[in-house]
Amino acid sequence: MNKEGILEGLLFVVGDEGITLEQIVKILDIDMNEAKELLLKLKKSYESDSRGLRIHFLGETFKLTTKEEHKSYYQKLITNEGSTSLSPQALEVLAVVAYNEPITRAEIDEIRGISSDYTLRKLLAKGFIKESGRSTMPGHPILYKTTHEFLDYFGLATINDLPPLEKKDNLSEETELFTSIYKENESE
Repeated sequence: MNKEGILEGLLFVVGDEGITLEQIVKILDIDMNEAKELLLKLKKSYESDSRGLRIHFLGETFKLTTKEEHKSYYQKLITNEGSTSLSPQALEVLAVVAYNEPITRAEIDEIRGISSDYTLRKLLAKGFIKESGRSTMPGHPILYKTTHEFLDYFGLATINDLPPLEKKDNLSEETELFTSIYKENESE
């Protein structure tokens, strides 16, 4: 088992939240010294000019971040006005924010079932959403809400002009929650 590869995957999965040394020790079931050695080895491999990421120690956690010297390229990607239309992912994130504002990134991710980091950055850069303070939840995550640009883009006077959400009741009285359409193979 390649623990360095697992550590790299863990750093990717935790994203902006980061991971502590103690979490690495517990998850990989290793001692503190081995965890430090793994981090140092992986950090050194990212220091190569051919790599676009680095391991950064921020706020008591280790995170994968982009290299500062490549910042101008990332800004071009985020602010590229190649198209004025919004992707389906951007529309989905906007809808989640608009109907639930103020909302944290983690709450958006939970509703969507997928990471929204990149889409949130694009929407922030386009001015459709903005940071609106910090949540009282542990870690005090950033809260997001829509902007006047969002309202203008969609031709709304206020957020209250959004169409009401349809409430779907997918469960009927006849729905058997514990019955599967798949049958076990009795020949085994």
